[in-house]
Amino acid sequence: MVTSRSLHCLRCARPAEGFDGCRTCAAEGIGVNTMPPLADLGGVDLTGYPGGPWGLPSALPVSGPPVTLGEGNTPLIRLRNDQDRDGADGPAGEVWLKHEGGNPTGSHKDRAMAVGVAAAVAAGADTVVAASSGNAGAAAAAYAARAGLRCVVFTNEAVPAGLRAQIDALGAERVVHPGTTADRNAAMARAVQEPGWYPLTSYSAPSPGGNPYANEGYKSVAYELARDLAGRRLDTVVVPTSRADLLAGIGRGFRELAAAGLIAREPRLVAAEPAAAAPFTAALRHPDRADQERTRVAAGPTVAFSLGEERPCWQGLDALWRSGGTAVAVDDEAISAEHRRLAAEGLLLEPSSAVGVAVARAQARTSGALVVAIGTATGLKGLVG
Repeated sequence: MVTSRSLHCLRCARPAEGFDGCRTCAAEGIGVNTMPPLADLGGVDLTGYPGGPWGLPSALPVSGPPVTLGEGNTPLIRLRNDQDRDGADGPAGEVWLKHEGGNPTGSHKDRAMAVGVAAAVAAGADTVVAASSGNAGAAAAAYAARAGLRCVVFTNEAVPAGLRAQIDALGAERVVHPGTTADRNAAMARAVQEPGWYPLTSYSAPSPGGNPYANEGYKSVAYELARDLAGRRLDTVVVPTSRADLLAGIGRGFRELAAAGLIAREPRLVAAEPAAAAPFTAALRHPDRADQERTRVAAGPTVAFSLGEERPCWQGLDALWRSGGTAVAVDDEAISAEHRRLAAEGLLLEPSSAVGVAVARAQARTSGALVVAIGTATGLKGLVG
C-alpha cells in the first residue's frame, strides 16, 4: 500500500494493517476503525481552498495521482425556518443544507470513493469491491471506471431500481446476495481474502466502518463549511448516521481546522438516526462509556433504507464525545413529513437526508443558532423505475 501515513486504532492506539478494523477491540465485541494520523493544516489559507478532497492533497493519506470526477463544492442552501412557514415567535435559528446530492453520482459517497479508488490504484489493485445498499456501490462503480479498474458490488434484492440501474450503467458487476447483510458481508470478506480484491467498504463484524483511507475524503465537507461560513458562528452539524464514516470524517476535518487555528471552535456534531435503527441514540442513554460502546439494538425496517445498524461504530461515538455532541432518533412519520417539506422548497433528497434535516430543524429551534444538516444524496435515484 502506497500511503503517506500508517494506520492505528482510535480506541487502543495499536498500529494496524488491513481494512477489517482493530482485531484486538473486535475481540471485545467493539467495532473500531483504524485511522491515519490527523493532517497538519498549518499554513493553509481557506480563502484559496478550491474545495473537494483533492483541494488539499497534503491532507490525504494517499500518494499518487488523484482520481476525480469533480466531486465536492456541493451547494450550501439556507432552508426556510419555522418563522418563515408559521409566523412563529422566538429564536428559530438558521438551518442550512449541505446538499451532497450535487456530487457526480448524486451522494456524499463520491468524496470517499475518489480517495479510496486512488488508494487502490496506488496499491496496484486491478479489482475493487464494495458491499452496498446503493449509493456507495454507484460511487465505487463510477470512480473505478474513471481509474480503469474492475468493480464488483455485493448488494441485495431490496436496492431500489434506480440505484441498481446506476450501478449497472457504470459498468460494475453487481452480485445480488439473497441472505442477510451479515451473509453479504461474509461473501465480500471471502473476495478480499481469496482473490485479493481491494475493499472500499466495511465487511467485517462487528463493523468498524469503511475503508479508512477512503473515509479521509469526508474531511473536505468540514473544510468547505469552514470556508463558506467564514465569519459566522457554526454551532451544530447534523449528520445522518449509520456506520458513522461521514460523521467521523467531518469531525476529523474540524479537528484539523481547529488545531491549525483556521476555526475558533469545533461545532457540535449530532448523529441523526431513524428510530427503527438507532444504536447511537440508545448508546448515549447510558452514562458510562463502556456501556455505550457495547450497546446493541434490534434494527428494524425504515423509510430511510440506507441507514440502520445494530451497534454504534466506535469512530462515531468518539466524534460525538470529542465535540460534546449527541444523537437523536426520528420516526418514519417525521422523516416522511420532512421529505415532503423539502420537496415543497424545491429540494428532492433521499429519505435518509430528511432524517438529518428533521433533527437540524429541532436543534435550531432549541438553540436559536446556525445549524447545518448534511443532505447525503439526491432523491432522483428513487424516481427511476
